[in-house]
Amino acid sequence: MNLNVKNAVQLVGIVGNDVLLTNFENGNKKASCILATNEVYTNAKGEKVKHTDWHKLIAWGRVAEDIAGYVTKGNEIAVYGKIAYRSYVDTQGTTKYISEIIVNEFLKIQKKASVPAETRPF
Repeated sequence: MNLNVKNAVQLVGIVGNDVLLTNFENGNKKASCILATNEVYTNAKGEKVKHTDWHKLIAWGRVAEDIAGYVTKGNEIAVYGKIAYRSYVDTQGTTKYISEIIVNEFLKIQKKASVPAETRPF
């Protein structure tokens, strides 16, 4: 375990919307989308419960271009990055708080294709 890493996040989940790629005047690029992660547990009544958390993903530069080019809604991806928090004041004067995952690396997870029974090895 690398104890020098103070803010690291690894998530595997399903992309909940198509990636939005923003091009800025200075040439920088930003990609954003949401990621659903699921947890299944058994409650006190013995019932299986599925809980979904939604995470806002942000990527910059080359990573943004790659995510926008390879990832679409419904894809399963693994991301590695850090969590970031920010706030702003809306038009009514209320402070809004936002948490985001800043993606440094990602991997699109491909499901294995089903192999017909007659072509499977023994």
